[in-house]
Amino acid sequence: MFLFFVALFILVPIVEITVLLQVSDLIGGWNAIGLIVAISFFGAWLMRHEGFIVMRKIREQTEQGNVPSNELIDGFLVLVGGLMMLTPGFVTDGLGLLLVFPLSRIAIRTLVRRRFVHRFDFVTRIPYGQDLGRSGPGRNASRRRNSGNDDDIIDL
Repeated sequence: MFLFFVALFILVPIVEITVLLQVSDLIGGWNAIGLIVAISFFGAWLMRHEGFIVMRKIREQTEQGNVPSNELIDGFLVLVGGLMMLTPGFVTDGLGLLLVFPLSRIAIRTLVRRRFVHRFDFVTRIPYGQDLGRSGPGRNASRRRNSGNDDDIIDL
């Protein structure tokens, strides 16, 4: 993993500088810099816009009592896309825009979900107050809490 990050910090600037030089040869140096700045401003606006949409969807899902898994992945992808657009360069701006645009983000979210679905245990949602009929520290702790003994409650 360390070698991956070392290669990333060496290869990304080399690729960005190479692409910047090629684009500046085609359209001119100041035009290339202006294009990078324009893409960055558009990307910042788009990231803010999509971030608010994702936050609204997360709020709606939690108000309905659902776990906002897709929305949380979308929020993470928008955040990573925004960070990539803060890095000057055409390659990182392009990848960042792909992560922020809703249609491409859906495809990337599906790939991310497939990649990590086997690494995590998903717990099914249990309605509040339903007894699972199992014994263990959680069940005994809830009995102790509701035993009516208020000696250890400190009110500030």
